[in-house]
Amino acid sequence: MGDANKTTMLKAFDMVFVLAQKSYEGYDYYDFFEQVYERLKGAPFYSNLSSEKEVSSYAAYLHDAVLLYAMGLKEAFKNGKDIRHGREILQKLRDRTNIRFYGASGLVHFDKYGERNLDYSVYDLQQTESVTKFVSVLDFDSHSKMIKPTSKFSNIAWKNGKPPLDNLVCGFDNELCEWLDNDISLLVLLVALPVLGVAAVALITLLTLQKTRLQSRLEESNWWLINYNEITILREPKVTQTLSVSTTPSKCGSSGSQSMLSSNSCSTREAIYATIGLYQGNEVGIKFLKNQIITDIKKPSIIAEFNMVKEMKHENLVQFIGLCIEPPNVCIVMQYCKKGSLKDVLGNSEIDLDWMFKLSFAYDIVNGMEYIHKSSLKSHGNLRPSTCLVDSRLQIKLSGFGLWEFKHGTKHKMIPMENPNYEEMYYTAPEFLREVYYPFNGTQKGDVFSFAIIMGELIHSTEAGPYHDVHLEPKEIIKQLRTPISDELLRPSLSADICDERLIPLLKACWSENPDHRPPFIRIRRQLRQACPESHVNILDNMVSKLENYANHLEEVVKERTNQLTAEKSRADKLLSSMLPKYIADQLMSGKPVEPKSYDMVTIFFSDIVGFTAMCSISSALEVVTILNDLYSLFDEIIKLYDVYKVETIGDAYMVASGLPISNGTRHAEEISTIALHFLSAIKRFKIRHLPDEKLALRIGINSGPVVAGVVGSTMPRYCLFGDTVNTASRMESNSLPLRIHVSQSTADILFKMGNFELEERGDIEIKGKGRQKTFWLISKSGFSFSPIGQDCDASPK
Repeated sequence: MGDANKTTMLKAFDMVFVLAQKSYEGYDYYDFFEQVYERLKGAPFYSNLSSEKEVSSYAAYLHDAVLLYAMGLKEAFKNGKDIRHGREILQKLRDRTNIRFYGASGLVHFDKYGERNLDYSVYDLQQTESVTKFVSVLDFDSHSKMIKPTSKFSNIAWKNGKPPLDNLVCGFDNELCEWLDNDISLLVLLVALPVLGVAAVALITLLTLQKTRLQSRLEESNWWLINYNEITILREPKVTQTLSVSTTPSKCGSSGSQSMLSSNSCSTREAIYATIGLYQGNEVGIKFLKNQIITDIKKPSIIAEFNMVKEMKHENLVQFIGLCIEPPNVCIVMQYCKKGSLKDVLGNSEIDLDWMFKLSFAYDIVNGMEYIHKSSLKSHGNLRPSTCLVDSRLQIKLSGFGLWEFKHGTKHKMIPMENPNYEEMYYTAPEFLREVYYPFNGTQKGDVFSFAIIMGELIHSTEAGPYHDVHLEPKEIIKQLRTPISDELLRPSLSADICDERLIPLLKACWSENPDHRPPFIRIRRQLRQACPESHVNILDNMVSKLENYANHLEEVVKERTNQLTAEKSRADKLLSSMLPKYIADQLMSGKPVEPKSYDMVTIFFSDIVGFTAMCSISSALEVVTILNDLYSLFDEIIKLYDVYKVETIGDAYMVASGLPISNGTRHAEEISTIALHFLSAIKRFKIRHLPDEKLALRIGINSGPVVAGVVGSTMPRYCLFGDTVNTASRMESNSLPLRIHVSQSTADILFKMGNFELEERGDIEIKGKGRQKTFWLISKSGFSFSPIGQDCDASPK
């Protein structure tokens, strides 16, 4: 079909409504035609059908007829009738007018005459998900004899923007306006109009006088009616920054219906999931009713619902304020609960509820339900975590009860057949799951079952629901609740490890399969208090007590934390000072910049291990590291005795400087020369762990001169020296001999002036990059003996 023809066809059906039998997606027959197709392909039929779409729609009716016939056979056989006589079977089916079951063709039930009732739907051509198809907009329920609009009713595109009138103004054949064509009638009309105008003015005046008198009565009778314009919308559902409520640090998180229960003691987030408004100076929660069709709002039974809910006043119930009935703003206005619902709290894995919170929440629910059961409402019928709201005082307030006829047009609830929310059905008592219709307000025994399931979920504090540890799909869980497959009923798991063992018998009684075995809430409250005496304590009172206890030992905690901080700071200072000169480290810790600095005269020391490469070839990597660690730990202990600074170690090279970062006059050459002699004395007594017969030999070079020093880098900063003096000292070391100290001319001149060092002239040697220079050997220092570090410089483990 071309696009033009397709557009013409769609336009032709634009205002066409189709009345047909209602279609169902049953619990167990979603793949009925697929199974029929598979059976027909096999023996004994061997059908040549190409797909399940070719299976006749009458197959569903044939299936249900056979199923009905089997039920008749069962009834006749049970009552001892002759099952070979069809009249006997038919009579048994006629006697049971309450037969009701879901078959492949939908809901099968009969009237008092034995005729099957059929549900019908009105279908409208609409575009859904880029597909144009007929969708149901009105449903007729043959059992309740009611017509209800579906969610697609509001999507009907009426020609003039609104539904047409039942009757045209002048009739379909203009029969109601023919008299206007008569001249005499027109004359009478022209005369009568002024008279009628005077009478209308008099009538309006009379009505105006009575308006004030009736106004008070109308306001009193319409106490529930709220003008939507009188509500100021404060916040739409979104996430905003807000305060904290917890006394102990933990993680933050949010989800839910109104707001969240925060758990962070510093900064938190409050999740707003319902519209919040301001009405008569008070914050209110606004619950919009989608696809709500306002019919007879003045119906006595609906007004009775309003008055009944108005009288429901209790600290654990959400207060009903009123209604707005102005489409599209049809909504219920109620007390605003800042912290959201119990479902929000349980659904947030970052909130860890302690046992005190759980017991307090349970006690609040019991108090609220006990009040409802004693009231004229008699029962709740919709008890679940999403209807247990949490106010700013962390107190549970029950919502979702009453106003059934206003919200749904009937007081009887039918389990949805199309896309049911199985997880919401977890809290419905099993006796209701087996029924097609049951009252919206349920029963008191059903409320007790719902409370027990909520308690099971509250004890586990899991976002996966009460059956989190049952490895079944939600649909399968509901099937087992409706029809248990064994004597062991499917219920939430309980153990003494996760809850007080005294609660387990109570909860098992509350979710008993037999409603008569479930205790009333007055007994539940008494047993809950006996099992857990602390459960009746208000959360705020408990938190105040905790704050008082915390304040009593706060000073001790602060002192302990201060001592820990001081110790940590001391360790950090010590570590930094071992990496950098103390003078430089102090400047860095105080936040001052360390500028590069020039020094006119310092002395640099370099040493190297002779034959280190050969030793590495016969040693493992771990043994090499052990040698260097033992040797340089020994050297580190020696340099603590002198005014020197260890610059760095690179492999087997060891570099030391004196005269910086704090100048020491001419003592730098004396200090470096003395530690060089001390190193040679110590190395002779040093023992290698894995080569005890081998001895190490050092090659040492010393030079004096100007340098520039400064801190390089921000990550792992290093105090580095720059200048030709450093290079010359390195050349002194590389041109030295084992166990000898090679000294440059500049260092020798300083030592000669001191007069207490013995030096031997080596003569002129070729220095790479410097040419020939005169150098010296440092032999000894007069009047000076070196005390050994450790026990004979043995670095092996003691």
